[in-house]
Amino acid sequence: MPLLEDGRLVPDGWASVTEEPLPEGSVIVPLARLEEASGRNAPLGVSIGNDVRVDDLAAWLPRLALVQVVLPKSKDGRAFSQIRALREYHGFTGEIRVAGHVLPDHYAMLLRCGASTVVVPEGSDPAVWQASRRVVRIAYQHAQSAEQPLAQLRRKVA
Repeated sequence: MPLLEDGRLVPDGWASVTEEPLPEGSVIVPLARLEEASGRNAPLGVSIGNDVRVDDLAAWLPRLALVQVVLPKSKDGRAFSQIRALREYHGFTGEIRVAGHVLPDHYAMLLRCGASTVVVPEGSDPAVWQASRRVVRIAYQHAQSAEQPLAQLRRKVA
């Protein structure tokens, strides 16, 4: 599947594994295999479901280059909280990738929460994702992106 980063499709340099042997190079493993993969001398990523507590990853974050959050369905917003917690409370600066049931409508909010990349379905039109990013430009809360909340914009105008 292609990755969407800053509104454009980019190649994926990571190998995702579940039960197979770990390949050379950058690898994304399930949480259950994190201990096994931690001794490698290559970039390491972990894939978590939206039911995982981000606090449980805190000790691993300095070793991780990527955290992939998987959305099982579009109506479950726990992944948005996980992403925000990784950035705000744990100071994670690596790539946060979102996979699973992600819709273009989610894209702008995922970026505001701190997501770096999104795994999009094969054949997706990046223009649709880019357009959804620009639909709603006003927010009330602070974000991880450079956009300012409405209260800050009011102060500049006044």
